Parts: sequence; C-alpha cells; structure tokens
Amino acid sequence: MDRQQEFVLRTLEERDIRFVRLWFTDVLGFLKSVAVAPAELEGAFAEGIGFDGSAIQGFARVYESDMVAKPDPSTFQVLPWETPEGDHYSARMFCDITMPDGSPSWADPRHVLRRSLARASEAGFTVYVHPEIEFFLLKDLPSDGSVPIPADNGGYFDQASHATATNFRRHAIEALEAMGISVEFSHHEGAPGQQEIDLRYADALTMADNVMTFRYVVKEVALTQGVHASFMPKPFSDQPGSGMHTHVSLFEGDRNAFYDAEDPYELSEVGKAFVAGLLKHAREISAVTNQWVNSYKRLIVGGEAPTAVCWGHANRSALVRVPMYSPGKASSRRVEIRSLDSACNPYLAYAVIIAAGLQGVQKGYELPAAAEDDVWSLSDSERRAAGYANLPQNLGEALAEMENSELLAEALGEHVYDFFLRNKRVEWDNYRRSVTPYELSTLLPVL
Repeated sequence: MDRQQEFVLRTLEERDIRFVRLWFTDVLGFLKSVAVAPAELEGAFAEGIGFDGSAIQGFARVYESDMVAKPDPSTFQVLPWETPEGDHYSARMFCDITMPDGSPSWADPRHVLRRSLARASEAGFTVYVHPEIEFFLLKDLPSDGSVPIPADNGGYFDQASHATATNFRRHAIEALEAMGISVEFSHHEGAPGQQEIDLRYADALTMADNVMTFRYVVKEVALTQGVHASFMPKPFSDQPGSGMHTHVSLFEGDRNAFYDAEDPYELSEVGKAFVAGLLKHAREISAVTNQWVNSYKRLIVGGEAPTAVCWGHANRSALVRVPMYSPGKASSRRVEIRSLDSACNPYLAYAVIIAAGLQGVQKGYELPAAAEDDVWSLSDSERRAAGYANLPQNLGEALAEMENSELLAEALGEHVYDFFLRNKRVEWDNYRRSVTPYELSTLLPVL
C-alpha cells in the first residue's frame, strides 16, 4: 500500500468518516457514484469495485459488462457537509475504470484525457487549464416546459441589492475551497440569475475532476439556499447563455512554452501553432465542446458567444483570444478558448482541445492574421470575404464535421467516438422531430 492510500485510510479513521463515495463519469459527462464503507476501502484500492458496465451510458455491451472502478487516492477529499444523519461526514474519490484484467477501459472519459496528456508529455509538455464557469440560479426547475424564473434581477458585476446570489457564491466558494479547489474570481454575470466562478489553474486532469466536483457542489449549495443551479447552455431566449471560457497553456518544466518576450502578443511559435491547430479543427471538435442541441442556441450572433473561426488579442468576438492582462509576465501567457459551454464533458472537451492544439504544433500549422473586426457585426458575405468560417450552427452540422474527423477518432478512441456519434445523432433526430412552442404559437394560428 502506498503513502496516499495510507493517508486516506488514516484520515477516515481519525475523522470517523462513515461513507466513501467513489465517483466516475459516463461518456456524456454525468457523474456516477457508488458508496463504500471505510472497512471495504483497502480491498477497493487493491482490487477495485466491480459493476455492470452495460448499465452505464457508453461503457460496455451486455456480453462484456463486467467492469471495475479503481479509486485514485490522489483525488481524496472530505465532502464539506454532514450526512443526512447530521453528525458524520463523507468523502469522495474519483475512479479509473478498468476491465477485469486490469487494462484501462477505452470508454472511461478519464482515460481518454490521460491519453491526450500522455501525447503532450511525449512532446515535452504539461498542459494547464483555467476555466471561467458560468451557470444560472433559478427559483425553480419547471417540469412542464415553461420558462424558469431567475433567482435575482442582477446584471454584470452587480453586488448591493442581490442578497441571494451574494450569499450563494460565498457559501459555494467556501465549500469548494474546503475540498482543495482554489477559486480565483467570482461575480454576477450579465443575465438575471447568472453567476460566474473562475477556478485557479491546474493541470488538465485535475481540472476536469475539479469541474465535475464544481457542478456537484454548486447544485448542492444552491439547494441549501432555496434555489436551483443549472448549467444548461441557454435557458433563456432573450439572455446570454452560460459558457466555460477555458484558458490553456503548455509548460516545458517550469518554462511557459507559449511565452516569447520579443513577439508583439508575447506569443511564441509554439503558442501560435497551438492556436492555429485550434482554428483548423474548431468545427470538428464542436460536437464535443458543445455537445447538446441547446448548446447551439448560445452560439448565435448577438449571444455574446463566438460564432466564427478566428482569433484575436482583445477581441471578445473571436473564438480564440490571447489575453494581455499581465504584459511581460511569462507564466501568465495563455490562450483563451471561448466556445465551450459549462455543460460539456470536461474530460472529453479537454482531450480534443489538446489534440487539436498539439496537431498544430507537431505539423507546424501557420497562424492566420488576427481578427481586428467585431466579428459579430459582420454580415455572412463580409465574413467570407475576411476568410472566417462559421462554427457549426446546430448539433447536426457539428456531428457531420465530427463524423469526417480523423483527429477526433484518434483523440477519443474508437469506442467513445462511435458511441458519442450514435448517441448524439439520436438526440438530434429527436430534437428535429419535436414540434416546439414557438412553431405552435407562430404558425398554427396562420397556417
């Protein structure tokens, strides 16, 4: 037994923790959990916990259903609230999913990301990410299809008169930091009820775990405040959607590989090639970074989200931005990808972003000129004249791009790639055949 496992077992005993929740995600990014008693944990470290993989979205067929969840002791954290019994705490660990012979499950999103990170490591890079996570606080979650009610009427950076949101963010941040997840900033976003909490940078695997924990903690804390949290990309037709702008940097040891003091943008040749890879493969990876039919209601002109494949410096209408908050500070040089929404599977999203960027680095892609225009204000013909391709405008278009992508097939692995495509085609077909309230209200009276 290694030291991390010993630390976990000792902490359970010292703090009298009665339940240990073993977490993992399915291919779509939904959190799964099995609880074990502390007495069973030593065996779980050695042999894992067996489960029926065929009952999990995308994991296994019925005839190969036996799978094993092996807890990763480096992810151990005590959950920041008591059990329903009122006097004992529980803890959680993320798991790696394996086959009974101990080989990694190709369907495990954590393993998919590990493979992308291994390719980055072979090239000499460590990948760090920093997400800005937006979401809505709502008074209720209507089950009848009616429009939800925001928990407040606040706007961007509002503070004084919105006690619900202010108290919520304080409690949420305290809970996150109690679990070792560092928060950099938090504030009210532009739409009523909309919040943003930015997590301090970490390596990509740790951050994907943190994003999954973040969504769980935020929903739990919201319930204690009498509201509901939703990461749906676009719950309101007339308000901006919720994104997860993600800052990425590559490090070679302690040196930021994206930094070049001589460049006007302080962006190295590696950084430029990485951005070029993101742009070249942007349409292909959209089905993963924006995986729901609702995701594309956010990616529209006028929605404060990117709609065209381009990059810029201070240009917030661009898909990829090179922030300059700290000129001359080498460790701060990074690129910001603005298309992701906060409902994606972070393991798969980070895996394909890394794959696209590394492809640019390894093949020496040339970075096109930066976009100086307000891309949102350009007509389609003006965009074409400027050489800007549009991002996919719906999930069906994104899936068509994904289907022809060798990059995604390699990054995700055959099993995840095939399941993801099949599942999302069903979602798109179901959406297309659904008659919406908009159609009934506008067309039924006149046709």
